[in-house]
Amino acid sequence: MTEGTTSAAAEGADTLTRLEQEGEIAADYLEGLLDIADLDGDIDMDVEADRASVSIISDTGSRDLQKLVGRDGEVLEALQELTRLAVHRETGDRSRLMLDIAGYRARKRSELSELGAKAAAEARSSGEAVKLKPMTPFERKVVHDAVKAAGLRSESEGEEPQRFVVVLPA
Repeated sequence: MTEGTTSAAAEGADTLTRLEQEGEIAADYLEGLLDIADLDGDIDMDVEADRASVSIISDTGSRDLQKLVGRDGEVLEALQELTRLAVHRETGDRSRLMLDIAGYRARKRSELSELGAKAAAEARSSGEAVKLKPMTPFERKVVHDAVKAAGLRSESEGEEPQRFVVVLPA
């Protein structure tokens, strides 16, 4: 094994360890939050796409966790930012942690991937740019990935919170 290969492997292990630590800190923070709110939920941690991923799930299928999602995921977004701040406070590093509650983001990702594929098909068939409604950064990222997978390009335009995706024809 060469020195560069050993160094890259060590760096990858360090990154994984750091992301697992972020997940542990986030899980502790979220456990405390669930206790305060008197809500039942299990915490699941993973590392996906070079970021810590933490999910709050319920075995009982209880609708209580929906309170933590809020309308259009607004409460979920706020909780994600608070959790990132808790991780930052402990580590001193900016976190890209992704939080999901009751499978909301997973469902949303599926819907947005389908929207991106449909918009790409429309742009391809019409030869015209397709403008989508304003979205959060998470939503735009999923759509951009779906458009890229369909073989087209997309761009974000506008200013937050009215920033939106434009799918460009070939």
